[in-house]
Amino acid sequence: MTVNHSEERKSPTRKHTALPKAQTLIEALPWLTRHHGKTVVIKFGGNAMVNEELKAAFAQDVVFLRHAGLKPVVVHGGGPQISAALDKHGIVSEFKAGLRVTTEDAMDVVRMVLAGQVQRELVGLLNQHGPLAVGLTGEDAHTITATRHQPEVDGERIDIGRVGEITEIDTGAIEALLADGRIPVVSSIARSQDDGHVYNVNADTAAAALAAALGAETLMVLTDVEGLYEDWPNSDEVISRLTASELEKLLPELSSGMVPKMEGCLHAVRNGVHTARVIDGRVQHSILLEIFTDEGIGTMVVPDEPDTQGES
Repeated sequence: MTVNHSEERKSPTRKHTALPKAQTLIEALPWLTRHHGKTVVIKFGGNAMVNEELKAAFAQDVVFLRHAGLKPVVVHGGGPQISAALDKHGIVSEFKAGLRVTTEDAMDVVRMVLAGQVQRELVGLLNQHGPLAVGLTGEDAHTITATRHQPEVDGERIDIGRVGEITEIDTGAIEALLADGRIPVVSSIARSQDDGHVYNVNADTAAAALAAALGAETLMVLTDVEGLYEDWPNSDEVISRLTASELEKLLPELSSGMVPKMEGCLHAVRNGVHTARVIDGRVQHSILLEIFTDEGIGTMVVPDEPDTQGES
């Protein structure tokens, strides 16, 4: 019998090339164990919504979470797409107090873009990997109920149209989908509590409210920055971890774009969510890096210790 010794010598080398992959998987093991069976609410936004490669990577990450035993729920807005559609329809985009003024005509476009364009594309990307994603809006099964939001500017309430303030969350439809192994994809539109119409609600706020109502393990908010900066613009050092009380002190100093995201994180961890994270959606597979690696990326907000709860 002839033995090919050169083949025997090659074999161990070939096996060793896979070792880095094995080490990566082993590093993920404690995080897989910790998060197994837990609900994760992910707010999809920023560059990840408009860059084709980032969109595809996002869909892969969410499907990976589902197959790894987690229960992902995706919530999305669609600012850039809404602005483009309003321009196309000859409707001027106006903002007051950092929020889009949403007239009746604009609301029709917002609803069409969120439920008919952004959501459908995201559901399609997820379902390239199997029959997993199901799209719904806050109108469906009374998932999100809102009343008219009238922000205060210089001591006066201003009217910004059909922009909603969330008053109630019904998680029944989402929980049924999760129990069936599906991935709910929720558009940030709410049914009206009082007048039979619908409202445009901030997607960061909607994601936080859903995370709290679902008792989620984690809320993840994708942004176009690395996280919450220590001393912006003087420094680009990212705060990796802070408590609810520490965040509350920082809120008045934040840029207007970060306020709803960080207020959402604060609401989530003050209402039962174990961690809330702001992560850089410009980084491919940022969700997996945050959940399944020792270093993580972005900024994580955690609840106060019991003896500091409620302090400011």
